[in-house]
Amino acid sequence: MSSAKLEADLSMVLLKDIIPAATNTINTEFILLDKGYVAQDGKETTCLALVADESASVHFLMWGDECRGFAPGDIIRLENGIFSYHKNSLVLRAGKKGKTAKVGEFCKLFVETPNMSEIKWARDHNNPKKFVQESAVSPHSRIFPPMP
Repeated sequence: MSSAKLEADLSMVLLKDIIPAATNTINTEFILLDKGYVAQDGKETTCLALVADESASVHFLMWGDECRGFAPGDIIRLENGIFSYHKNSLVLRAGKKGKTAKVGEFCKLFVETPNMSEIKWARDHNNPKKFVQESAVSPHSRIFPPMP
């Protein structure tokens, strides 16, 4: 399948439009702004990062090779990602069904607010399987302070 055909098949979303769900349906592209702590849990290595596009930012959880393979400034395409809770933190991640790929460096417009991981979400009264934004916990990331 050609690259153009693959891109046409993926419905890319802006980070401001992602909502928590237990399905791997998020296709998006963002720039990695900052990498936080690296944790070793048994055999698994994870690290938390701050990523952004032109609409919002979000905490992105990387696993294994992703922790070593991506650096600040990298532009990353996420296919079939998931935005859900992991150890009481709302994060975007590839999960078991998704994949990530570096598609460029440094040349991407971005904003740091709102941070989609710092929004309080509540169940939709009309559809309890869906979430809606309730309020902002913080105008920016509490884990990654705003850039100067």
